[in-house]
Amino acid sequence: MRIGELSERTGTPRRLLRYYEEQGLILPDRCANGYRSYDERLVDRVLQIRGLLDAGLPTRIIKQILPCLDKPRRIHFSDATPEMIATLENERDRMTQRIECLTRNRDAIADYLDAVLSNNTAS
Repeated sequence: MRIGELSERTGTPRRLLRYYEEQGLILPDRCANGYRSYDERLVDRVLQIRGLLDAGLPTRIIKQILPCLDKPRRIHFSDATPEMIATLENERDRMTQRIECLTRNRDAIADYLDAVLSNNTAS
């Protein structure tokens, strides 16, 4: 697919997709005419990158953990500094807390809906 389609399917501006390419986060193929050609699997990859960026991770760390999102995994430990490990541990813990909060909120909404729907059917 061309960059415009990837942009549309992921909600990511073309400029950001080019930036991801410059950072080595995505690697499009090149057609004979020089145009970029994006594999279907890059739709999910771009969404994963955006999620990690939204979570506050810098691109240099995202580039290192992207292999963990692939199968088979090819994990490289050559530059896993104590700072990077601490950053990832903090981010993991922050995500866990957010997941727990979202789960509680989802359950509260489900309970409320159950009560409202039960009340409406009893009337």
